[in-house]
Amino acid sequence: MRVVHVAPTPFGPAGVFGGGERYPLELARALARSVDCELVTFGAPAVRREPGGLVVRVLRPVAHLGHPAHPLAPGLPAAVARADVVHTHHTRSAPSRIAALVARARGAPAVTTDHGLPGGTWRGLLLALFRRFLMVSEYSARELGTPPSRTRAIFGGVDSARYRPDPQAARRGVLFVGRVTPHKGIDRLIRALPHGAELTIAGTAGHDPDPPERDYPRLLRRLARGRPVRFLGAVPEQRLPLLYRHAAVFALPSVDHTCYGRHIAIVELLGLAALEAMASGTPVVCSRIGGLPEIIEDGVTGLLADPGDLGGLREALDRVLRDRALADRLGRSARERALERFTWDACASRCLGAYEELLTGGQATGAR
Repeated sequence: MRVVHVAPTPFGPAGVFGGGERYPLELARALARSVDCELVTFGAPAVRREPGGLVVRVLRPVAHLGHPAHPLAPGLPAAVARADVVHTHHTRSAPSRIAALVARARGAPAVTTDHGLPGGTWRGLLLALFRRFLMVSEYSARELGTPPSRTRAIFGGVDSARYRPDPQAARRGVLFVGRVTPHKGIDRLIRALPHGAELTIAGTAGHDPDPPERDYPRLLRRLARGRPVRFLGAVPEQRLPLLYRHAAVFALPSVDHTCYGRHIAIVELLGLAALEAMASGTPVVCSRIGGLPEIIEDGVTGLLADPGDLGGLREALDRVLRDRALADRLGRSARERALERFTWDACASRCLGAYEELLTGGQATGAR
C-alpha cells in the first residue's frame, strides 16, 4: 500500500508550529512504520527521507489563493499520481481539493482529516470528493457535517516515549502551551490564577492582523503585572517534554467568546497539547468545549470547567495544586488513557483500518 498525505503548510521553523501542521507529520511518521508513506507539503523545494522511513516532499508554490493554507503548486498532481490512497489535511484547503480531484480522476480513494480551516464546501460537492472522513473528534465531524456512513473518529496521538512522567521531577505551578491567541483564553487563566500559584506560558502570538486582537500579547503582559507569570515565547521542541514533566497542572482554558467579544465558531477540535500533558502524567484542567471532553474525562483524567467561568477555572486549578493525592491520581489515569487510546501508533492503526476497507471494498463500521 502506498499512501500520500497532503498538508498545505509544513510544521517547523520553515512553516507553522501548530497542531494542524504537527498532526499530519506525526501521523505520517507512524504510518511509515507499516506502509510506504509520503508527506507532501509546500515551501522551499526539498525531498528528505526520515530514519523511520517517511519521505517528506516539499513542493514550491507558484501562488497562494489569498491565504498561506491555499498554495498552488504545479507538481502536486504528479506527487499524488501513484498513490493507492490519498489522505489530505485541512479539508477546505486548495491542495486538499486538488489532490482529491486528481485521486478521483485516477479512481484512487481520497480520504481527509479536517483541522478547522474555514471555507466553503462547494455547495456540498467537496464532501462528495472524499470516500472517508477520518476526523480528529466527534465534535470535528459534527462541525464539518460529514456523512455518518463515511465518517470515523481517529482522534490524534502523542509520542508516549518522549512525553512521559519523571518520578524524580519536582512539580510546581501551572503550564500553558499553545498559540497565544484570544480564543485560547489565556487572559482568563491569568485572572483565575490561584493566589501564590506560578504560571508559565509557552507559545508565540497568532497572526491576527487587526486591532484589538493583534494587541493580545500586550494585554496579557498588562494582566500579568505583579503576578508570578513567565512568558517563554517559542520553545524548542526538545524542551517541551521537560516543561510538562515539571508542571503541577496543565491548563487549556479555551473559549468560544473572546475577551474582545468575538464569537469563535470552531474551538479545539482535539487538543494535542492536552494529550502531551496526559502522556506526561500531568493533570489537565481545561474548558468543557469542542473535542476536549472526548479526551479529558472529568474527575478521572482531568478536570473540566465551563468556558469563560473564572470561578470554576480557579477552583479546579486550586484543587489540583492543593490536593497532591488528587493530582497524582489524575496524572496516573491520564497517562494510562493516553497509552491506551491516544498514541500515534493507535491513530495510525485506525487509519490503516479505514484504508484497507476502501481498498478491499469493505464498509466503514463504527462511524461517528
